[in-house]
Amino acid sequence: MKKSEHTRILMYSHDTFGLGHLTRCRTIANFLIRRYKELSVLIVTGSPIAGRFSFPARVDFVKIPSVIKLYNGEYTSMHEHIDLHETIALRKAIIRHTAEIFNPDMLIVDKVPLGFKGELEETLDVLKRRGCSLVLGLRDVLDSPERVAEEWAPGNVLREIMTIYDRVWIYGTREFWHPLKDMDIPGGLDSKLSFTGYLRRHPTVKSMRAQHSFTNPYVLATVGGGGDGEELIGQVLKAYESDGSLPYPGLLVLGPFMKSSARNMILDRARALENIEVIDFENNMSQLLTGAIGVVAMGGYNTFCEILSYDKRAIIVPRTHPRQEQLIRATRAQELGLVSMLRPEQAADPHVMADALRQLPLQPLPSEVARSLPLDGLENIGNDVGGILSARKKPRLSVIQSGS
Repeated sequence: MKKSEHTRILMYSHDTFGLGHLTRCRTIANFLIRRYKELSVLIVTGSPIAGRFSFPARVDFVKIPSVIKLYNGEYTSMHEHIDLHETIALRKAIIRHTAEIFNPDMLIVDKVPLGFKGELEETLDVLKRRGCSLVLGLRDVLDSPERVAEEWAPGNVLREIMTIYDRVWIYGTREFWHPLKDMDIPGGLDSKLSFTGYLRRHPTVKSMRAQHSFTNPYVLATVGGGGDGEELIGQVLKAYESDGSLPYPGLLVLGPFMKSSARNMILDRARALENIEVIDFENNMSQLLTGAIGVVAMGGYNTFCEILSYDKRAIIVPRTHPRQEQLIRATRAQELGLVSMLRPEQAADPHVMADALRQLPLQPLPSEVARSLPLDGLENIGNDVGGILSARKKPRLSVIQSGS
């Protein structure tokens, strides 16, 4: 039996590709436990590299079997001797068993309302009957409106969300983009939607030495998990190879999911360039971002939040397949003057990329743009969590005072 005065939040992160979902969950969890001293958070995640991240006291994770999202948008089991149906059955059982034992006061689900292939449905039913508060968190852009409608229509997902969830947080602003744009949102669901603002990232002090030798500003090229980042890193490399007079050196971060063949090719090419350094993987980007004159990235949600949080000039080269998410976000951000964007076919021309790198230090900072975006999402989430849980018949959560 858990202590009645101690509050528990369970988070679900399906993690079929990249680092985005787990990173977002960790960011929210770390903020909440810093704010509320009686709170514990447990993250259920499918990320195969969850163990490579640090988790503070009162935040932990349960690893479920991993699945892989292929480049064509289909999925497969990460274990070659277990098929996808068996993997889903294992994941479903672990999730439900974890929820039943952990017995959370709140469940926060990242992006996938019913879980990967519906694996959350039983758990949602169990927790709802127990009176657990159920929250769905959506990033600012899911995909093109047509694609979201096509994927959600067969299961009547909007109706399911309205029936199941108490709150829907959208980690962005209505003015930037509505992830359910052009969909027929039921009236009962619309009243549950709240735009939180973007999730600010805070510098983290690291005692270990930085992994690079640059003492002056550099261009940071980062591709998140790296599973589909080979093309962008190659485009940046080609620009440096073709133009030896670029004003700032380049620091390339490959990501843990980049194929070894691509990784080795990049390392071989980088060794021939004096103004390029390569980092295999960095689970804490704050030091690298702090020293950068600007960023070249693909424009995933978490990278976008980092660009805004660290107030960095950026060139975004969005992935355009199998989802339009990054393209939509980059296009809208460029419209607002927050970043510059190159489509992949433009970035493939080394002269175009070199020109963009040369112009990067001349761009305005995001903070200098008239329509910059609010970064108060964590504070608004924290306020909502406090209000939701205080409304339950439990003692009020105590806020940790600054400096305590």
